Amino acid sequence: MSFNALKEKGMPLEKQLRNWHQIVGKPYNKVEVDCYTRTRQILMNGIEVEGWGFKHQFNRYSPDTEVKGLIAQISRIEDSQQTTANWMGPADQSVLETTLGYEQVAVDLTAWMAQNEPDKYVKETFDFGLLEDFDHLYRYSQFAYMVEGIKPNEIVQGQTDVVIGRPTQHHHNCNSLRPRKHYDKATAHPQTKVNILTLVAGEQQTHNYYAEHGFMYGDHVLRETFAEIKDVEEEHVTMYESLIDPTESLYEKLLLHEFTEVCNYYTCMEDEVDERIKKTWELFLDMELGHLQLAADLFRKYEKRDPEEVIGTDIVIPCRFMSQKAYVQKVLEKEVDKRLGMNKDYTTIDELPEDWPSYAVQERANEISSPTENAIRLVSIYHDRDIVAADEKTKNKEVKILDKGLQEKALADNTVLPEELEEMIEEHEARKEEKEELI
Repeated sequence: MSFNALKEKGMPLEKQLRNWHQIVGKPYNKVEVDCYTRTRQILMNGIEVEGWGFKHQFNRYSPDTEVKGLIAQISRIEDSQQTTANWMGPADQSVLETTLGYEQVAVDLTAWMAQNEPDKYVKETFDFGLLEDFDHLYRYSQFAYMVEGIKPNEIVQGQTDVVIGRPTQHHHNCNSLRPRKHYDKATAHPQTKVNILTLVAGEQQTHNYYAEHGFMYGDHVLRETFAEIKDVEEEHVTMYESLIDPTESLYEKLLLHEFTEVCNYYTCMEDEVDERIKKTWELFLDMELGHLQLAADLFRKYEKRDPEEVIGTDIVIPCRFMSQKAYVQKVLEKEVDKRLGMNKDYTTIDELPEDWPSYAVQERANEISSPTENAIRLVSIYHDRDIVAADEKTKNKEVKILDKGLQEKALADNTVLPEELEEMIEEHEARKEEKEELI
């Protein structure tokens, strides 16, 4: 369906104020909610935080009093939209349950974008980050089981595999290696621009959630795990935001932010299965279309250019939340040994130079132990082996994937080696057979 957002007037700004009962709605039921309703709620919370934060940065650099006043009005509305989206989460949903939702967002969002990204370099960057978030989902799943008795499929509902990825201890890099080559604003496709802004928003919100909630458990290794993975999310924000052309003006960036919000709400509205929440996405789409019109007017006035030069004439679909298992499995088997290169490129473990800067970072960060490696060691006490949620074919490849993804250099002392993981799995299967015989 063709949908030109610039042709839609949307809701006028003066009609967008809502009362507290409208802003703070009824949360979803965590037992009944579709997992992709949860991911949409998490993503749109992050999209609004990014939009709100950008507008405050805009106003800090804008000398125009009239423009500052308009941006201030929009930022207040978007703050109330963020409240509505965030408050959809129920009070009885634990931090770990929500965390599994955050990582399902990261995996399925990034995988969908990678398959729908026209820029090959940007796609490669998405694939690289995908395998890191995939491992985060696996590490948190160990603690969800140990601390709260939650099996991962209670949250991801069988739509996303939970199995080892590129080991988290290897995600800690010299952060000067993380910045990538940026796109050219004059030639980049609007899909690329919207994809990147959407993913930056999602990763930034993930970082912020871990920063604000990771301390809320008494288990010290779990607290350290939140800190370890939060550090990686900081690297992800650095990596993805660096793909954006820094020469875009504030007005061009404002236009892109509003278009990104429109595109995401449009997609949420089309895909939502909860009729009550769908009405919220429809309302917010109408509101964001109004914001887009204001941003387009400012762009025409101050840039003397047509907004269509930047965002085109068609809506962009940032993500259809759906199972991405086949694609993730393919990338996992092929690229688990991929690492950041020295020249904004990518390489593999066996091609890394001896003086690769990330080795020093990893040795320092993991000099006592890697909390995410302890996740496997601890769960083996509870459950004989690690917690996985995947088909047998994928499970059977786990040891091989770990073997390919581990570096020899800069390994944490508590690393679970492939032969140890294999032994855990064999012992678990043997005990399972013994129990079945007793029955």
